[in-house]
Amino acid sequence: MLYAILCYDSEEVVGAWSAETETAVMGRLDAVQQKLRADGRLGPVARLMPTTAATTVRKGAEPLILDGPFAETKEQLLGFYVVDCDSLDAAIEIAVDLGKASGSAGAHEVRPLMLYRPGDASPEVPGPTATSDGPETATES
Repeated sequence: MLYAILCYDSEEVVGAWSAETETAVMGRLDAVQQKLRADGRLGPVARLMPTTAATTVRKGAEPLILDGPFAETKEQLLGFYVVDCDSLDAAIEIAVDLGKASGSAGAHEVRPLMLYRPGDASPEVPGPTATSDGPETATES
């Protein structure tokens, strides 16, 4: 099954990291990613730009376009991982490893994924798909 691991933390805290702290954290996270990649379980990984770079489109009769996310929260969504795991417990174990590697006080939210393919309105709930090339949805360059 594919899971999204959503990474939440304070942009203010993470944005204030020194270059040395950033390099150290990224190195520890890379070690977790390398193990997942070697096991064929790592899908896409993305780090989001700060919320100051965001644009929100509010739904309604007339869409309303706003700068930023407009939600007052202590933690922001900073990025995400897509991982291929046999169970929720395995995905939680990865989230724990990512939390230890990041060394900050944020949170990691684990959610199963449903895939929608162009032209097919019914969702696919993917099971474990690890092969020598990695998860079905992963695209590595």
